[in-house]
Amino acid sequence: MDAFLDGFAVVAQPETLLYCLIGVLIGMLIGVLPGLGPAATMAILLPIVIQVGDPISGVIMMAGVYYGAQYGGTITSVLLRLPGEASSVVTVFDGFALAKQGKAGTALGIAAIGSFVGATVSIVALSLTAPFVASWAIDFGPPEYAALALLGVLLVSTIGSGNRIKALIAAAIGLLLATVGRDSFTGAERYTFGSLELSQGIDFVVVAMGLFGVAEILHNLEERHGKPHAPAKVANIWPSRKDLKEASPAVGRGTIIGFFLGVLPGGGAVMSSLAAYATEKRISKTPEEFGRGAIKGVAAPETANNAAATSSFIPLLTLGIPANASMAMLFAALLVLGITPSPALLDENPDLFWGVVNSMYVGNVILLLLSIPLVGIFVRVLRVRPAILAPITALITILGAYTLRNSTFDVFLMIFFGVVGYLMKKGGFEPGPMVLAFVLGAILENNVRRSMIIYDGDPTGFLMDPISGTILAVFVLVAAWPGVKALRNRNRPAAASSGETSSTSDNHDLPTR
Repeated sequence: MDAFLDGFAVVAQPETLLYCLIGVLIGMLIGVLPGLGPAATMAILLPIVIQVGDPISGVIMMAGVYYGAQYGGTITSVLLRLPGEASSVVTVFDGFALAKQGKAGTALGIAAIGSFVGATVSIVALSLTAPFVASWAIDFGPPEYAALALLGVLLVSTIGSGNRIKALIAAAIGLLLATVGRDSFTGAERYTFGSLELSQGIDFVVVAMGLFGVAEILHNLEERHGKPHAPAKVANIWPSRKDLKEASPAVGRGTIIGFFLGVLPGGGAVMSSLAAYATEKRISKTPEEFGRGAIKGVAAPETANNAAATSSFIPLLTLGIPANASMAMLFAALLVLGITPSPALLDENPDLFWGVVNSMYVGNVILLLLSIPLVGIFVRVLRVRPAILAPITALITILGAYTLRNSTFDVFLMIFFGVVGYLMKKGGFEPGPMVLAFVLGAILENNVRRSMIIYDGDPTGFLMDPISGTILAVFVLVAAWPGVKALRNRNRPAAASSGETSSTSDNHDLPTR
């Protein structure tokens, strides 16, 4: 409790509050701008965070960008039918329908309240559960971390949205990229092709800025539209009692769904919003209202994505495992600042741990106070042409890549990954699994090799260990589930067709008039 209260003392510092405010404002702005997203923005900001004197302030700013983007994406989804952030795609269905009915203010108000409730409850749960998770994870050794990293790669590839085969291919490429450089155990060079720069390995920041920053710039320039959309008018922002009563159950369910799915690698805000929306539509007595302006269709996904954005900090801060691409950027920021996320973080850096957690309480209050008054300003920002925004973003990205190691090679490597990321988007490949597999690849390889030394080269040692054996059992279940599900779906039509055939044959025996 003393450390928890000391965290509020850290957040109360004027400099820390300023960085928290800057982070949430940037996050809201990025959420409003369609396409860029928090992961790309955090990748671009990584070199700037390195220059910040206080590591706590830098990490708090990055965290503010992440959960601030969840708020901002709602504004354009409701007013312009343009999801500014991927997690706000579902909000478009009912949010814009409400705006066309003249209830844009009600939709934004419900979204803001649901987002605040979901995030706040999730922060309280994070504060209560994270210390227990960290104390339990202290028992983790190389076998447990190897099994957990392997499960993380699989979950990222199979649970997330999109084509699973393409996600697995992207994850495999990420694992391969993680092996480039000098072997930390033997000193042998791998896949360097005689390049001195590649012998040092590929910097994660360069990969992230290329796959997210440069690729998003190229993709957005191609997809830009000439005519701006006319935003809907906003009035009666505070919802009525009837609307609040109707939305309350959806807010509660969205909070629970978002919190638990946010903890899973590959889950995150996007999957949580989809699951919450699908749940509300399934249990509703009037499912036909969804897509035509249902209050629950806005409340559930907006609550879930903000709850997930907060709970995804649990595996990062307590286990050192990033749950999604944005958490991978925060993971990189911590490493660059000389801080290793692990179960020992709570004891070794309590100021950082509780400073980041408690900054979310303050950040979400700031977002609630700013989300509605700044709507008009953010709508004007949308009218800035991409031809103006893209060169500015590209310049910041190039300068950031160069300042990492003062190397032009890193700049060209970033551009290369930018082109790769652009081609991946064109081919339907998501860059998220590749980036997360790249992060988890080093953790997986090092811990597997250390475990094999512990077990004298016997791989069955992983199964004999209770924790790693349990994690590997979960791995097998997750890997086998898509096949089992496909087999069940294949048997259902066969059973149905056989039933129809038998009923037809029975009808032939009936007497006719």
